[in-house]
Amino acid sequence: MTLRPFLAMAAVLAAGCAAPDLPELPTGSTNALIPLPAQVEVDSTQQKVELRGVTWEIAASWQDSIGCASDWVFPAGEPRGPKPTPIRISQAPGYPKEGYALRVADGAISVEASTAAGAFRGLTTLRQLAPADCERPGRCPDGWSLPALHIVDAPQYGHRGLLLDVCRHFMEVEFVEQVLDGLALHKFNTLHWHLTEDQGWRIQIDAYPELTETGAWRIEDDGSTHGGFYTKEDIRHLVEYAAQRHITIIPEIELPGHSRAALAAYPELGCTGEALPVPNDWGVYKDIYCAGNEQTFAFLEQVLTEVLELFPSEYIHIGGDEAPKVRWEACAKCQHRMHTHDLPDAHALQSYFIGRIGDWLAERGRKIIGWDEILEGGLPEGATVQSWRGLDGARTAIASGHDAILSPTSHCYLDYPLEATDLEEVYGFNPGEVTGGPGRVLGGEVNLWSEHAPQHLVESKVYPRATAFAEVMWTAPEQHDFEGFLDRLDAHYDRMDRMGIDYGLETVPVEMTAEVTPTGALQVRVDPAMRGVSGVAGFVLKGAQQSDTLHAWGETFTVEGEGQIMTEVEHRFRLLTSPPRFPVAGHLGLTAPTVQIDHALNPYYPGGGERGLVDGLLGSEDFRDGRWQAVSGEDMAVYLSWPEPVYIDSITFHTYLYQNAWIFNPAFIEVQWCVNGSDVWEAVEITPEAPLARNDKQGLERWSAPVHSPAWAVRVELKNPGRCPAWHDAATEPTWMFMDEVVVHGRPRP
Repeated sequence: MTLRPFLAMAAVLAAGCAAPDLPELPTGSTNALIPLPAQVEVDSTQQKVELRGVTWEIAASWQDSIGCASDWVFPAGEPRGPKPTPIRISQAPGYPKEGYALRVADGAISVEASTAAGAFRGLTTLRQLAPADCERPGRCPDGWSLPALHIVDAPQYGHRGLLLDVCRHFMEVEFVEQVLDGLALHKFNTLHWHLTEDQGWRIQIDAYPELTETGAWRIEDDGSTHGGFYTKEDIRHLVEYAAQRHITIIPEIELPGHSRAALAAYPELGCTGEALPVPNDWGVYKDIYCAGNEQTFAFLEQVLTEVLELFPSEYIHIGGDEAPKVRWEACAKCQHRMHTHDLPDAHALQSYFIGRIGDWLAERGRKIIGWDEILEGGLPEGATVQSWRGLDGARTAIASGHDAILSPTSHCYLDYPLEATDLEEVYGFNPGEVTGGPGRVLGGEVNLWSEHAPQHLVESKVYPRATAFAEVMWTAPEQHDFEGFLDRLDAHYDRMDRMGIDYGLETVPVEMTAEVTPTGALQVRVDPAMRGVSGVAGFVLKGAQQSDTLHAWGETFTVEGEGQIMTEVEHRFRLLTSPPRFPVAGHLGLTAPTVQIDHALNPYYPGGGERGLVDGLLGSEDFRDGRWQAVSGEDMAVYLSWPEPVYIDSITFHTYLYQNAWIFNPAFIEVQWCVNGSDVWEAVEITPEAPLARNDKQGLERWSAPVHSPAWAVRVELKNPGRCPAWHDAATEPTWMFMDEVVVHGRPRP
């Protein structure tokens, strides 16, 4: 949409005037502007400007995008009630594409911009200046006021996006609209729409109906069916809905990997031709599009032909990540392709694959974006790199003259739990770290992968963290101030409440500290870890239903036995439905003065360090919670001893099983205890059932060894099962083992 028709629609605006004194009117404020504009000047020498109902002489679509649900936006025609405040929108050269100036003075409002996008961003700022009640029908006050002010603003980066994965969990059209509304409020301009994946194909393709008839559906472990897809009518509607908010939708059609749903529909496109189901679990699969089969390219070109008809975006995202080469290396067609084109290895074959698709798109006036794996084997001409494995991919791309989009997992993965990436971590992202070279940093994206985020959880993961990212990408770095941002966010929450945005938390709401006393007692305390939370905590013994005693936050209490610290947490008048809980154990092992481990601490999974396996803190269902120790391709062992014998009933601990993440059970477990203080040891061996056999379970595996003996020392050893088996998508790679707290049940004296 050009600005000139927009200006014509906005030309007829009703007149109004400033009131001399408006103490009774609700007051709008600059204290909730997110992202923070470049310049905000408030003129305290002028009287406040009274703002009353506005007749927007603009298309209904613009009313939708600026706030049709609010009373201060009316359809064209005669104004109701008092004369509305005029809003003048004018075109002027010299502003950046999304830049604008907004002035409130002399009883009127003016927005000046060089483009319709800039005018829209200015009107969005005006929306944020209004009382939050204006977001709800029938609740906006008849009149409100603003101080006289002048805002001049423009974004730092031209690409500010959110990746929405609708493949792992399908999301309804109305929900995608809601996502776009939230993005518009925060001045995002890109929705990166992840439409094809191993677990589901979500876009209608007329030439290949099985993609949606078969590839859009999967059978879950409980026998239920999950899936769905977007018709071409749905997509056209959403593309237009986004355009009305000056948001571009960039589709992602994954290739050559993450293609199991397509292969389920058309198995001849794979190297083996084997009929495979749409998978219902997560991970990286070795069955990908066959790079040596011309039918593969004919298929993709037809798919992309229909994609281009639906999406007018300059860029098409082609994925390019996590494509195992094991099938290509064993495929005669792929090997023939490599020989014919003198390709030295499978990485070069992937570069050929992506380059060929990129050339085809370039001939049609489009450009490709790919994840940073497309650097392997050589970067295709004209490709933009989306750097997710840190920022090195972006640095390599711009050094070679290519553009980059920044999405490092350290700051931009909103599917990660708050323990890994909280609001402050996102706000601390510095895209300016990537500099130099003939290429450019176009901007950045936050990513919401939906393996563990079905539709009802998406907003609570995106917000408020996406508000921080919006400011990082829009506002100049010298203006970044986390404490100031938090002050504005406090007021901004009211607007999100009234818009029905189901935002989550800024960080882990409470933290537990635990200390082992010199006598071996485990003392714990729960404290608030973020603003605006209140609640209580209590210890629930394993197998019990509730705590006998509730403790105020900040109160220290002793834990005896194995169980969980349960919390009840309230945030902004909402009781959390899934409050934090902490598995702990007060046990005999804590009294051991000597604790040693025989494996090297992995820097990613140090699990509390040298005494981390005997510190009273158990691992949770999330193996990234910081309480697990892990090794890759090695054995694990822990030794603890006492100066005098103790009596041990049993020893329990957990391992973790998640084969899609290469985490396997041990080959066997040996628990030993010394019965005479020197060299007489007894032992129990535990052999997990077929540790390298396929197992779709994800979570804790609990092990228990009966002892019933006096002991001076204990040693627990886990034997690594070896390399990933032939059936695994990472066949021949080392397996991981995870281990948590060794809990010694017993008493101090025999």
